[in-house]
Amino acid sequence: MGSGAFGTRRAGLLLALVSAVAFGGSGPVAKPLIDAGIDPLQVAFLRVAGAALVLLPLAVRHLGALRHPTRIVSYGLFAVAGVQACYFAAISRIPVGVALLVEYFAPVLVLAFVRVVLRRRVSRAALVGVVFAVVGLANVVEVWSGARFDPLGLALAFGAACCQVVYFVLSEGGGARPVSPTAMLAVGLLVGAAALTVLARPWTLPWHLLGTAAPVRGIPVPAWLLVAWLAVVTTVVAYLTGIAAVRRLSAPVGSTVACLEAVLAALLAWLLLGQSMTAIQVAGGLLVLAGAAIAQRATPPAPAAAPAGTSDELLAHR
Repeated sequence: MGSGAFGTRRAGLLLALVSAVAFGGSGPVAKPLIDAGIDPLQVAFLRVAGAALVLLPLAVRHLGALRHPTRIVSYGLFAVAGVQACYFAAISRIPVGVALLVEYFAPVLVLAFVRVVLRRRVSRAALVGVVFAVVGLANVVEVWSGARFDPLGLALAFGAACCQVVYFVLSEGGGARPVSPTAMLAVGLLVGAAALTVLARPWTLPWHLLGTAAPVRGIPVPAWLLVAWLAVVTTVVAYLTGIAAVRRLSAPVGSTVACLEAVLAALLAWLLLGQSMTAIQVAGGLLVLAGAAIAQRATPPAPAAAPAGTSDELLAHR
């Protein structure tokens, strides 16, 4: 490997790590806002609408992406609005780390879709990934303890995983991919913000709470600052660094580094919220991440799929 290629790879790994840290911080930053009295749907609206506003100039430049309404609207409804709404509603009921690890079950669901619906063969390695993820998830949610976690919270986290599946399937649609990841992101955020406007009804949002402080591990932090962090850092910076990273890395490497998001989210939830996981849950989480990484590597590409853009889209799904 030449020095130029090594430098590109190193820059890609650094960007992927920044993206994972930024994405992983969304739950721990959103939870204090939810605890302060802002509805989870409204927190999701503030995050997506704020990010859409920041990227509005980019969206205006890429309005041509609307020539592909099915892909853009599906991205906005599922990969943006659906994931955020389900995830934030989930963390209002269950720990952040548990919610994100359940969400990371999505690659396994993609394999199930590929095998059952598309009737394409999957490798033995993929089946190993499925076993890892299923066993790991059973440990994370501690199925043997009955109602250890709120069933609705787990269902919402699973809903976030299903929303991710929709986008993964869209990305594997085959044929040419004329919509660039940055265009899909910028215009998709506008679609997601519109959808969340209907769901969250921001005119009922207690806007006065944004002028108050939300305690983070006992330290009062201005609520508006948490919202700004959600919109700018955990969305705009996270997506753009993720897209830049996978342009410098292979798809398997990029998706594997992205799995660090769940680990970092659990760590930040412990540092900022005091939420911890048992040793069994941690071991289960590692199995889920291992299974997710194997599943992402082993998912067969769609027939006649164009190679361009594949890696670009792997990190642009949250």
